Amino acid sequence: MNVTAEEKKEVFKKYGKSSDDTGSPEAQIALFTERINRLTDHLKSHKKDHSTRLGLLRLVGKRRRLLNYMMKKDIEGYRKLIKELGIRK
Repeated sequence: MNVTAEEKKEVFKKYGKSSDDTGSPEAQIALFTERINRLTDHLKSHKKDHSTRLGLLRLVGKRRRLLNYMMKKDIEGYRKLIKELGIRK
C-alpha cells in the first residue's frame, strides 16, 4: 500500500526538475497521485477501513490545493501535468 523509496525516486526523476527534486509542486502532485491510486485500490477491497478513507480524503485535499497553486502560477505546466497523470478537474 505504501510507495517504496525506489518508486519515489522514479516519480521524482520523471516529474521533478531534477532527480533530487522532491519539493516542486509537480513532483509532489505526482507522488500524491500515486499514493491516492494505491489507497483507492485498497479501499475497494476493504470497504470498512475508515482510517484509510480519512487519510485518502486528506491526500486528495492536499493535491487539490497544490493543483490550485500550480494553476495560478503556471497554467501551461498545470495542463501538461494533469494530462500526463490522467487527472481532470
